Amino acid sequence: MTATHAKADLHFYLQSARDALLWKLEGLSEYDVRRPLTPTGTNLLGLVKHVASVELGYLGDIFRRPSGVPLPWLDEGAEINADMWATADESREFVVDLYRRAWAHADATIDALPLDTVGRVPWWPDGKDEVTLHHAVVRVIADTQRHAGHADILRELIDGAVGMREDNTAMPPGDSAWWEDYRARLERAAREADERA
Repeated sequence: MTATHAKADLHFYLQSARDALLWKLEGLSEYDVRRPLTPTGTNLLGLVKHVASVELGYLGDIFRRPSGVPLPWLDEGAEINADMWATADESREFVVDLYRRAWAHADATIDALPLDTVGRVPWWPDGKDEVTLHHAVVRVIADTQRHAGHADILRELIDGAVGMREDNTAMPPGDSAWWEDYRARLERAAREADERA
């Protein structure tokens, strides 16, 4: 496989994850994109803010390609987890625009550098802080896909919407009655297994 083909494959999977994550915000209120839905505060807009920050770091800064985009939530002394939620002053448009700017910057880095380019990750331990662009892209894809999965579950909890994309849910067909029956069968199986344990 040529470097051009490898970059095209990496970009395809990175962009697919990006698109899936942003799709989870569509049609929701400001409250719903921000509200914490897990005991640890996981929320949709915070996931987008986080992955934007990750892309700017791993696919920019560590390869000496700073974006110039200020990320005060990552500054020394910033509140812990400040990259995982949006303040009331950080609009949805601001966070989505930040993410799209991160995409453009990351894509420019991927296009400009060979995949074997070595960068330095300052937040990793000394002596273990070097990484190739290829490794960094794979890491960002894995992180973004992981958070897109979180977003999928959060969106289902909010309004029942599921799937990878609007035109491809990747879900088996079934109406609400089928899904209720399916879930009830899984609940029964879980209880039976627990009783046997």
